[in-house]
Amino acid sequence: MTPSHAPAPAPAPSPAADAAAPTPGTPPGAPPLRGLRVLDLATLFAGPLAAMLLGDFGADVVKIEHPRKPDPSRGHGPAKDGTGLWWKVLGRNKRTMTLDLSTPGGRDTLLRLAADADVIVENFRPGTLERWSLGWEELSTVNPRLVLARVTGFGQFGPYAHRPGFGTLAEAMSGFAAITGEPDGPPTLPPFGLADSIAALTTAYAVMTALHTRHTTGHGQVVDLAIIEPMLSVIGPHLLWYDQLGYVQPRTGNRSRNNAPRNTYRTSDGSWVAVSTSAQSIAERVLRLVGRPELIDEPWFADGTGRAAHADLLDEAVGSWIARHTRDEAMAAFEKAEAAIAPVYDVRDVLDDPQFQALGTVTEVPDPELGPIRMQNVLFRLSGTPGAIRWTGRPHGADTTALLTELGLTRAEIDRLRAEGAV
Repeated sequence: MTPSHAPAPAPAPSPAADAAAPTPGTPPGAPPLRGLRVLDLATLFAGPLAAMLLGDFGADVVKIEHPRKPDPSRGHGPAKDGTGLWWKVLGRNKRTMTLDLSTPGGRDTLLRLAADADVIVENFRPGTLERWSLGWEELSTVNPRLVLARVTGFGQFGPYAHRPGFGTLAEAMSGFAAITGEPDGPPTLPPFGLADSIAALTTAYAVMTALHTRHTTGHGQVVDLAIIEPMLSVIGPHLLWYDQLGYVQPRTGNRSRNNAPRNTYRTSDGSWVAVSTSAQSIAERVLRLVGRPELIDEPWFADGTGRAAHADLLDEAVGSWIARHTRDEAMAAFEKAEAAIAPVYDVRDVLDDPQFQALGTVTEVPDPELGPIRMQNVLFRLSGTPGAIRWTGRPHGADTTALLTELGLTRAEIDRLRAEGAV
């Protein structure tokens, strides 16, 4: 871990102490979002991930879960000793409390929390908050400066708005799955939350845009983010290609319709490497390296589209050379030739890679339940005000009493909310 990438402190500070009332301004070196209060009402996965990204850079994120129905991510995927592992990442840098928003006490408590918040992130189906009298009208009344980020599968209006929406549906409907996979195979979905992750990044960007606007107008606003939309930006110019040319991108496996050679190739020791030739100069270096310089003089080699039309020939030239070399030999030769190559890693390779180690991409964080655990570090490095993982995902409702006390509730009032089932 290099000093340029903020390490996780050891031991982790108390969440309640770390999230104490902010002081005006941001002292030099302090997290850039210090003083920002975020209420995370969302579940699985885009909304909570967006809130996590804000928490990584100092926002005081309060995760609000139903008292009897914890965020499903706590039980999603593998667990160790009964402790869900995904939550340890997704819930990092968040204080946790329980609140049943459908009860009078839960509604009133959320409004009190919202009065002091900067951002609320939610992903209920459209109309749910309104049914509880917690819509934008009520929230903006108690806090005109609030930013309400509404993250749903299909957005707040339109014929699909009330359908249940998940990232998988966005991966299918955006056109991503249709162009992913082998030409003679079925459309392929990613084995991880790609659409949710992209939507989370977009939500964090949208929230910061709305907060910046607030500096000028003095007013908050609603962010309406449909998970089906950011994926359309990710797939690039496909809409424009069809609009102007009637061209529909087919499935091409690991190949590209824009350049070649571009594929994964097996080495003599059974490993795999990926080669990219998006730049013409790189394509020429690769063909010289593999001993086929005559192909560079072919008229079709002069641009990516022409090379893509001859992918079979170029794949054979590159693939046969790589097949005669080990992964280390191929990597060394490509690096010497200043050609673009990368090993195809699994997670074990990521942990061992010296570049990831130099960047501090993976960091070790102390966890009260599991001991030291490794996870992805904050998303980028800031030279003056770095982010940090201050603590891992906390138990369900761990900070409820502390947060209600901070809100000014007495012990009797808290007990009354518990008796009501509101917390």
